[in-house]
Amino acid sequence: MSPFFSLPEIVEKQKRSIGRSSNADAGLRIGREVEMRRMVFRSMKPRHQMWIGLIALGMVAVVRAFAFGTELAPGAAIGSGEPVAPLPPVPELDKAKIRLGGRLFHDPILSKRQTLSCSSCHDLSTGGTVRLQRTIGYDRRMHAFNAPTIFNVGNNYRLGWRGKYTSLTIQNENVLLDRNLMANDWQTLVPRLSADVYYRTRFRMVYGTTPSRDNILDALVTFQQSLTTPNAAFDRFLEGDTDAITAKQQYGYRLFKTYGCVSCHQGSNIGGNMFQIFGVFADPTTSQPATAEPPPSPLDYAEGDWETFRVPSLRNVEVTAPYFHDGRAWTLHEAVSIMGISQLGRDLDENEIEAIVSFLESLTGDYNGKRL
Repeated sequence: MSPFFSLPEIVEKQKRSIGRSSNADAGLRIGREVEMRRMVFRSMKPRHQMWIGLIALGMVAVVRAFAFGTELAPGAAIGSGEPVAPLPPVPELDKAKIRLGGRLFHDPILSKRQTLSCSSCHDLSTGGTVRLQRTIGYDRRMHAFNAPTIFNVGNNYRLGWRGKYTSLTIQNENVLLDRNLMANDWQTLVPRLSADVYYRTRFRMVYGTTPSRDNILDALVTFQQSLTTPNAAFDRFLEGDTDAITAKQQYGYRLFKTYGCVSCHQGSNIGGNMFQIFGVFADPTTSQPATAEPPPSPLDYAEGDWETFRVPSLRNVEVTAPYFHDGRAWTLHEAVSIMGISQLGRDLDENEIEAIVSFLESLTGDYNGKRL
């Protein structure tokens, strides 16, 4: 039993209560149900109570937006008032910087031993990630987490599985200097690029000077900001093309909203902007109730709580397997089933899982004019 009402329950109870507040029997039944859910809630650890409260607030916001529907004018964008939004227009970026940053992104010259490039873990031909549960870094050491997709990274507020950074510039610098990633340093990298005829020439043409910390990072960030994937079927649907997605995908989207997935996966990136415990209702590996104690303060979640992660974007999720921070799920079907139990407290049936998976497949966009 969920400790708070599902969205359909809230909506139905709100509708029934309008103009009928004197119905004592209905009020008594609802009161008893609320008290039963409160008992479940009180049995949980304080940290999970806090997160469930936050989820409930998010769900109430969704209820306000969608409980009674919105009339749309002919041709109006469906996305008006929805908890998710189409990708924003591709930003105006310097094309010369994009080309230079792209060359750097794919060049192992950035790593200390010149054996790894950014694309070693973020392959643009495989969804901006690689088909490994966890990637292998410097000295053949396994990375702590599965490689998240690089596509639409400029539209994330928080970066990396721990969400440590809000700046792509700082994120890129840490990747270059991390001893298990590129393991480089500026004292090595800047002279190396300056000694390379191509880079020395290109940096002078683009920036008017030789390579430096600032312009190396600027070129990389500019390229990464260009990695957007517009024209997803679901975006076209939100913009008013009601035939862009199938009836099954529309049903999956309704489940995605009514079951509370949008409490965490919302906005134009459908995630990427908040933290969440992985295992709110149950341990994702055992389906048993989660029992970890809370960290000292909310600000310590990203660093000190091993069960708390940045909520990932679901854009292009169809092509970014394996899933989760540790790559434990190789199919969307498995991932959705795990999320239902661990994050929603629901054992989703086969039809529900298939519908949600079908909806998620509508989030795949285009890069360079081709579908990922």
